[in-house]
Amino acid sequence: MDVDAMMGTELRGLRRRRPEVAGGVLAGTDGMLISSDLPATDATHLAALAAASFGLGHRVADTVRHGGFRESVVRTEAGAVVTYPAGHNALLTLVTTPETDLDGLHDDARAVARRAGTAIDRGTGRIGATPVPAAHAPLATRTPTASLPRRAPQHTWRRPPL
Repeated sequence: MDVDAMMGTELRGLRRRRPEVAGGVLAGTDGMLISSDLPATDATHLAALAAASFGLGHRVADTVRHGGFRESVVRTEAGAVVTYPAGHNALLTLVTTPETDLDGLHDDARAVARRAGTAIDRGTGRIGATPVPAAHAPLATRTPTASLPRRAPQHTWRRPPL
């Protein structure tokens, strides 16, 4: 099953259990849209903003040394936007109404994010997001300059007329 079909099933189930969820976006940690069921919002912009929110939240959690990033919540007059990590390479962002019980939503949403993240990390779905390289991965192999072929210099500069 591809990620779009799986996320459609997962988000429909979450919306049945939690009618206060207006929609959701699954995005890569690089901000690229993977799947969406938001009817009235530009999902590509929300995917990019979710990645920025994740990056900021992850950095704050790392700076204060209080463990890993769990979620980012933005409360508005019309509800809330909550972003959860989904595996190593993706984020689940939900848009909710004002009467949402966020404590109750977190358990359901984390389970959906965990299942989506597992599918993406296993590579069972087609996604546009590229995985983030490991922080301590080896550098690419470099070719020494002495072994590169030499080209004859091309002189194109001319003195301007006086």
